[in-house]
Amino acid sequence: MMHLKHLKCSTELITATLRYVSIVTIILCGVLFQSKILAAEQDLSNSAIAETTLKAKALKAKYAELNQQLLKNSFKRPLYLHSEEAESSLKGEIYAVVDYPFATFNVAFNDPANWCNALILNINVKYCHMKNNQDGNVMLLNMGKKTNQPLNQTYRIVFNYKETLSTPNYFSSELDSKNGPLGTYDYRILIEATPLKDGQTFLHFTYAYSFGVTGRLAMQTYLATIGRNKVGFTNDEKLGDGSANKIKGIRGLVERNTMRYYLAIDAYLASLAYTSEQFEYSLQHWYKGSEQYALQLHEVEKSEYIDMKRSEFIRQQMAQ
Repeated sequence: MMHLKHLKCSTELITATLRYVSIVTIILCGVLFQSKILAAEQDLSNSAIAETTLKAKALKAKYAELNQQLLKNSFKRPLYLHSEEAESSLKGEIYAVVDYPFATFNVAFNDPANWCNALILNINVKYCHMKNNQDGNVMLLNMGKKTNQPLNQTYRIVFNYKETLSTPNYFSSELDSKNGPLGTYDYRILIEATPLKDGQTFLHFTYAYSFGVTGRLAMQTYLATIGRNKVGFTNDEKLGDGSANKIKGIRGLVERNTMRYYLAIDAYLASLAYTSEQFEYSLQHWYKGSEQYALQLHEVEKSEYIDMKRSEFIRQQMAQ
């Protein structure tokens, strides 16, 4: 009888010990798993910091490289414009020094909704609206003529809003779209910036897209008709220097569009200093900026532009 009691006691002791060991093992595994997660998160964080540090250095190196072009150019502001035309793609880039603190720039474009408050200033943008779906933030952008148009007569591009990189020394945000109107595709809009001395910011803006046969024919038709006398900003090397010798054709087209977008970003940043009538000020600023380059960008009179944009701004407050 005593033997059975001792056996029962030993069994209970073994069971309790095993239970204790199991609990400790579970706790230790949980701690180890959590440590691995924290280590992985730390690695990702360190990787992101390293990535932004490299990008900030690259952008500052570009600033140093372009120093002379920024100081002396035909734009009457510290700005450098570059365009590329390949067999089936176009790209326009602007590097510029802007008189807005980096912190202001960072906060302004960290909010996806603010993209639309800027881009609607572009004369060709007829509607802009951010929305969220299962894939994240997307931007609905309607492009059209330089006059009032109903939305059903414009072209819509759906942009994916990619992840923003934001640190005290670097900012970037990117939009892309696989499909566009009239045989165009692979749209990319990129904005990145880094702080400079004296409260200034060095900005890099990219506007690019690809096109097939249909897209090329559409652009050639435009350039052969209403766009036949329009020019870009780069001097045609075959014709030499001078305002009458600016490039035409497809490169001129992408340069004008890139500049319009840049001026929209600049006008929106300038308007942040105004607590009331902010949108009205941004309209004035954009039009004034575009008229600095009237040879390339003049399309309508000031009153026409402002009236059109006021109505488009009201329209974009609701999902369409």
